[in-house]
Amino acid sequence: MRALIVDDEPVPRRVLREELELLGSIEVVGEAENGKAALQTIASAQPDIVFLDIQMPGMSGFELLEHLNTGHPPVVIMVTAYDQHVIQAFEAGATDYLLKPISPQRLIQAVERAKRMARYPLQAVEHLARLQELTQPAIGGTRQVRKIVGKLDDDYFLLSPDEVLALQAEGDIIRIITRKQRYTATQNLKAIEERLQNSAFRRIHRNALVNMEQIRKMRVITSQRWLITLNNGEQFVVSKRQARNVREVLNW
Repeated sequence: MRALIVDDEPVPRRVLREELELLGSIEVVGEAENGKAALQTIASAQPDIVFLDIQMPGMSGFELLEHLNTGHPPVVIMVTAYDQHVIQAFEAGATDYLLKPISPQRLIQAVERAKRMARYPLQAVEHLARLQELTQPAIGGTRQVRKIVGKLDDDYFLLSPDEVLALQAEGDIIRIITRKQRYTATQNLKAIEERLQNSAFRRIHRNALVNMEQIRKMRVITSQRWLITLNNGEQFVVSKRQARNVREVLNW
């Protein structure tokens, strides 16, 4: 397993490196003292695990997470000196954390968990998506959805809902439609719809979810059916069952 250590303080970096090297199963491929350097190293070295300090000047660990959105995101183990509410959030299953000073036994547990997650890239990227959600403030008591997981060839991507125009079922395959690309979703349409509650997405057909903010025009086909055109020119038919709900949302 290839690891990157991200911490603005040199002493904790050195101590963690020495502890990891004692394990024998971890190769430390780099260290970074800030978020910008960390992103560059992640892109070039492609580590399996990133030990990420939360409190850093310039770009915090949370802010760095928002930039991990393409390819094969690493398993992220957060490192913190503050035993506050964030610890409970991590314990809920989003990812793992280490509390400074790091005990050898706790480090072994975190590494073993990271190894299990790294064997399953989809699980790792979904955990990263949940972790990104945890870093965002809740609005009106509801935590905002941050990312939708899409797959293209062998890579996984964390897509922001506002860059997604629509999601369409093609048999058992769910396509995520953006302006420039089509991805394969990792969840079924019902699960994605539940995940996108309190957002601009609405079901327009049993096979389609559409971002209402991406609709350019609507045209009547029959008295109870509409044809909608999105900003990229894609067209969808609004089913009879959903036509009224769509008109109410758009105030048409």
